Amino acid sequence: MSCFKAAVVAAFLTSAASALQGQEAGPILFTNVNVFDGVNETLIENANVVVTGNLVTEISTDDLVVAGGRVIDGGGRTMIPGLIDVHWHTSYCCAAQSTVVTGDILEVAIRGALGSEATLMRGFTTVRDVGGNPFATKKMIDAGEIPGPRILPSGPPIGQTGGHFDYRPYQAVPTNPGDSQWYWYGVGLMAMADGVAEVTKRTREVMRMGASQIKISGGGGVSSVYDPLDVRQYTFDELKAFVEVADTYNTYVASHLFTDEAVQLAIEAGVKSVEHGFLVSRETMEMMRDYDVWLSIQPLLDDEDGFTFDDPFSQAKWIAVTNGTDRAYRTAREVGVKVAFGTDILFDPALAARQGAFLAKLQRWYTPYEVMRMATSTNAELLELSGPRHPYQDGPLGVLEPGAYADLILVDGNPLEDIDLVADPEANFDLIMKDGKIYKNAVD
Repeated sequence: MSCFKAAVVAAFLTSAASALQGQEAGPILFTNVNVFDGVNETLIENANVVVTGNLVTEISTDDLVVAGGRVIDGGGRTMIPGLIDVHWHTSYCCAAQSTVVTGDILEVAIRGALGSEATLMRGFTTVRDVGGNPFATKKMIDAGEIPGPRILPSGPPIGQTGGHFDYRPYQAVPTNPGDSQWYWYGVGLMAMADGVAEVTKRTREVMRMGASQIKISGGGGVSSVYDPLDVRQYTFDELKAFVEVADTYNTYVASHLFTDEAVQLAIEAGVKSVEHGFLVSRETMEMMRDYDVWLSIQPLLDDEDGFTFDDPFSQAKWIAVTNGTDRAYRTAREVGVKVAFGTDILFDPALAARQGAFLAKLQRWYTPYEVMRMATSTNAELLELSGPRHPYQDGPLGVLEPGAYADLILVDGNPLEDIDLVADPEANFDLIMKDGKIYKNAVD
């Protein structure tokens, strides 16, 4: 490891250690807070909340006393559940795209771990990672060695030759059976499989790595250069193989998809989460509703946060996709599809810092209450599709109720009235707790 990387790691671990120290033994009593429980629009006003260990153990408007514990006066702030992002990339969010060309997996992992602390400090206490290799980062976060959100990992996203996850150089084909895997496939940052036999094996390998669910690409993408948006990726038999293997592990498949034909084929094969879906019709939305399939869509617009690509083909695809964003949200709401919130921020640490601003953009289509419910209890419902592969089963996520995980935020203001508060967590999130541990406290 270079001296620079060693210094970065040392500084990070020092920061992590200081963040994890100083937690007091015994219960914590929060007084004088207005609680949004993640479900109901009406706040529990002037409430008292007790956290014992890593769980919420009591919420009451009666006076409460805790023996041997700590009392924090919320000062009339709003307490909300920790936020959830169901389309996050721990490995991709915080490393420049050039890193994938010139860097290595150590750099990607270090930058992902550093970015995880920042993610938590934005109030996102849980993420569903839908592509990358965050397993070591998740392991260290769960062990309390570094700060970061809970991670439900999909592991390396799986695509076909010439598909959305085929970022190999143009000269990489034709291949022969004796060729070694491309570097990023070999280290599990992404994966490739062609044919039912390879699909079956690769899916089992990813589950063996510790995935909570499987992520694939069943259609064309924006950032990749070999696949137009209209392309259907994987045959029905291949898609069915993904679903069958995931089902043997009692979990599900999420698929990158944009267009009607690709989404309809995936639904028929048993895919349960459509990632993106910006270009689908009302008819397809109705099919998703009838098959109980989730729309995991992101508020991506060609605005000040719009992605830019050096490749003009990718840039043109970006414009085509974001032109469909408004219609997709409005149609999904009208039809009654289950909609989840995610961001899909890629290769841009500065843009990753605007994760909360992406959440606030949902006010274009939803009320502040609907936005907050989506980013808490609704997103948590999607995570439950992982069944026994869900790594956090001591209590529910995305809600504040007795028995729930003590993932919570004290907001200076009421985001159910002013959703823009979540766009600036540094200024407005005065306390951030995850798993019963306080990582930020500007209240005392």
